[in-house]
Amino acid sequence: MARENWWGTPTRVSNRLRLEVELMRATFADTFKLVVPKNDLLYWIGDVEINLAGLTQRVHTIKLIYPKEYPNRPAEAYVLKPNVYSEKHQFEDGQLCLFNPKDGITYGWNPSSSTVVTVAGWAIQWLYAYYTWRMTGDWPGIEERMPPKKDTRGSRRRRS
Repeated sequence: MARENWWGTPTRVSNRLRLEVELMRATFADTFKLVVPKNDLLYWIGDVEINLAGLTQRVHTIKLIYPKEYPNRPAEAYVLKPNVYSEKHQFEDGQLCLFNPKDGITYGWNPSSSTVVTVAGWAIQWLYAYYTWRMTGDWPGIEERMPPKKDTRGSRRRRS
């Protein structure tokens, strides 16, 4: 017998997904839309405006993907448009590095209390930090220095 998805089935949605949808709507109204592909991972997609002086492109499209192991693993966040990249704070595939797993459940992802709203908020904060870094050369907040690896081919090594 196949294992049921964390979000339930198309005919019986789990309480966790109901909560996620309710919290996203309460926090972001219509900003994000839930997409339920037939044979792929659920995700939210939405446009947020970054209100910083000097930005030529203020509207950013963010995609938040639920992994199969959700909520034991946090949703993944990506900026689809415009193209942004930070060597130190993104994985090679573009996923945003939003927290340090070493910080534990107090300051990082907590499967029992964190939701996709948490990840969306972190992604928006990440964008403000990214543009601050681009303007000043300093990433705001605490950074962990990671020693460079000699061979990173095929790696999804954390970059913050």
